[in-house]
Amino acid sequence: MIISDRGKGYLLTFIATLAMSNVYLFSKAALNDIHLAQFGFYWFGFAVLWNFIYGLFSCRYRNIWKTSRKSWITLGLIAVLEILATTFMFTAIQTMENPAFVSFISNVSPFFVTILGILFLGEVFKRLEIPGIVLTIVGAFIVSYKPGTSLSDIFIPGASYAFLSAFFVAVSMIIAKISIRKVHPLLISLNRVVYLFVYSFIMLLVLGQSFVIDSKPLGNIFVGSLLGPFLTAFTGYYALKYIEASRASLIRSTKSIFVLLGAFIMFGQMPEIYQIIGGLISLIGVILLTVGRSKKPATKTK
Repeated sequence: MIISDRGKGYLLTFIATLAMSNVYLFSKAALNDIHLAQFGFYWFGFAVLWNFIYGLFSCRYRNIWKTSRKSWITLGLIAVLEILATTFMFTAIQTMENPAFVSFISNVSPFFVTILGILFLGEVFKRLEIPGIVLTIVGAFIVSYKPGTSLSDIFIPGASYAFLSAFFVAVSMIIAKISIRKVHPLLISLNRVVYLFVYSFIMLLVLGQSFVIDSKPLGNIFVGSLLGPFLTAFTGYYALKYIEASRASLIRSTKSIFVLLGAFIMFGQMPEIYQIIGGLISLIGVILLTVGRSKKPATKTK
């Protein structure tokens, strides 16, 4: 069976979606027991190992030194954005009781990708996508809303971190889309985790945290790092070779359903009814965006 390039893009994005949903769960399990700096050191240390092993056996590193200076600058910019996005995301996961909250709120990322895609990639969006964008944003705000509080404290703790993470993820995706034809996805993935590992190592020293952690969080990190920094990043970036950044982002937004189910199984946690409703509204928005994007323009009859 021959899969079209667009089909490859969707398949890779779906794999990235499943892998990413497990990242929320295993990282939350680990962050319940250790400091964020300790978590980052081991999480991205393993990720560097997975990327290096894959690159070694696939012989992909032979072309690294052919990368232009301009591309290296772009990789550095992506790495900085990924440090910001990842730090905010894991801070949100550690702060919020249920990792599904972070996943639902991160659905605003397609909104940022949509706007940036129009401005910088020349992507055209159809009329049906407008209500999809509105519903996605409204749903994310409902999930993060905290009833019975003052206007200055209207969101649940950690919500602001999730919103900031979604924004920096969108910016990183757009830059990756612009440069993906010149830089192999493996190099982007490896570059990202190396920067994050070095950053985590520095923060571990600055904050005076111990290098020693228990076997339980280490096991969660081992599995989660294989699914996240390696599998999610690699398949996600590689999918951008075949489909638009906006479509990839929209498909990955459905990860919330898997995170919600996983959080119930692993932690016995379920959001409030209004948060589930907000999450469903957000997903309806994602569906409208996807359908709107896939609709072909009507042909004119003579």
